[in-house]
Amino acid sequence: MDLSLKGRTALVTGASTGIGHATAIELAALGAKVVAHYNASQGPAEELAARIREAGGECELVRADLSDPDGAEALAREVAERFGPVDVLINNAGGMLERSDPEKVSRELWQRTFDLNVTSLFLLTRAFLPGMRARKWGRVVNVSSIAAHTGGGGGAAHYAAAKAAVHALTKAFAKDAAADGVTVNAVAPGVIDTPFHQRYSTPERLKAMAAAIPAGRLGTPEEVAAVIAFLATPAASYIAGEMIEVNGGQLMV
Repeated sequence: MDLSLKGRTALVTGASTGIGHATAIELAALGAKVVAHYNASQGPAEELAARIREAGGECELVRADLSDPDGAEALAREVAERFGPVDVLINNAGGMLERSDPEKVSRELWQRTFDLNVTSLFLLTRAFLPGMRARKWGRVVNVSSIAAHTGGGGGAAHYAAAKAAVHALTKAFAKDAAADGVTVNAVAPGVIDTPFHQRYSTPERLKAMAAAIPAGRLGTPEEVAAVIAFLATPAASYIAGEMIEVNGGQLMV
């Protein structure tokens, strides 16, 4: 089984914390040169780069606001100019921004949520996919959410809709790219112990959610990162357009 990413360049969006942080470390351990994107969390991003370098890996940092479509296109240009071809694209950046009842979601919140979770993914994939196809090798892994299946928790309709769009885009891109040796897949985490859930859920709510999961606990960022990393390797060459559920049995589809 070929799990090596030596000689490959991997861009991970939203890499400063949580699942993106763990994924960047995992990809570097497999030999990839990691380009780690961040927005506001510069300190954690610098700590990530230092950790990877201390372990003997390569990591470079880039900053962009992916809630702005211009930010996604600027990021694509900067990465191409500074680091050359991207072989592995991990579209991890995303978020709910805030909880809001469906009938109270403003058009601004709706648009910002889709720009961050969907439009940035579309623009970055569109930017790097042609090069992957020309080289006859590439991996795109999108980070979705269990909310795409369930509609999310209270006040998360806008987020759930955005993540459902991620599923559709994953399949659409996968169909176009598969014949050229490029795979496009998605990972849909359940309730993972990350700053995302710490921000939007109380400790009591998290405890109740953990009790309802067959595994009896929340997932870890490392458990999700391991699946993402596998999908990024040569070993996953015949997996295309799939949504891999990582949720401890919370949802079985």
